[in-house]
Amino acid sequence: MSTLHPIHASAHLQSLIEQNLIDFSPEVAAARAEGKPLVALESTIISHGMPYPQNVQTAREVEAIVRAHGAVPATIAVLDGKIRIGLNDEQLELLGQSPEAMKLSRRDLPFALSTGRVGATTVAATMICAQLAGIEVFVTGGIGGVHRGAETSFDISADLQELARTPVAVVCAGAKSILDLALTLEYLETHGVPVLSVGQENFAAFYTRDSGLKADFRIDGAADQARFLRTKWTLGLGGGAVISNPVPAEQAMPKARIDGYIAQALAEASEQGISGKAVTPYLLARIKDLSGGDSLVTNIALVKHNAVVGAALAKALREG
Repeated sequence: MSTLHPIHASAHLQSLIEQNLIDFSPEVAAARAEGKPLVALESTIISHGMPYPQNVQTAREVEAIVRAHGAVPATIAVLDGKIRIGLNDEQLELLGQSPEAMKLSRRDLPFALSTGRVGATTVAATMICAQLAGIEVFVTGGIGGVHRGAETSFDISADLQELARTPVAVVCAGAKSILDLALTLEYLETHGVPVLSVGQENFAAFYTRDSGLKADFRIDGAADQARFLRTKWTLGLGGGAVISNPVPAEQAMPKARIDGYIAQALAEASEQGISGKAVTPYLLARIKDLSGGDSLVTNIALVKHNAVVGAALAKALREG
């Protein structure tokens, strides 16, 4: 059982509960009380990452996979001035259909909470909320990273800095291949964030299994991953870790094909002056259109696969 994130509320968490800033769904509250393993899930993938109704359907299916593999899902969002840890069907539908849902990173959380806005959490914001709730494992599709052309735009996802500071393990299919993956790995190395790869030596590339770039360490089994993480955190080495889990081979897209779509989508985004946090949702949607929907099939497959690995890791951390 975890020694760093006890299941009982810390003084900080208790204060947030008393101030009505954080709320646990009945399922998550029961899991906390019983000491069951929990897996955090983000909500930006629902509101900004996929079209309706596939977004809500995928969210429900990913939650079901986590449950089927022995853990309890905790999808996170900001609703009615509260951080919601665990969402019901009505709340998932709201996030899936609301055009007003904000895309929340670290800087945006206070605004959404203080104004009562609907907010979907990115990797960075989900990590923050997961840590507050004492959840050590977070499953997503792909992390953000250093954008192509960042040497002039300085466009670097806040996800990377959050990985450097917040002790949550992030299970993903690598970083989104719309990014500069080599620079993303360099940034993570500079900030001491370990990148663990599952089932192969190389870092995954979201739509494709292999980026051609080495991960730091290959650790295939959940128990060994948990031992690594527990050692890191027991040493007082802050920050999280990336668990790179490649998309299943049968759902991966051919590299040349997806690279062509990405190049076209990036050029069109530049022509239209799309920048900042609007870039990733635009590129994902445009690539879906260019691929005739094939990229969405791959996206859904990789998230589900990550849920299996994340649930196993959460169980191993609770048992270790």
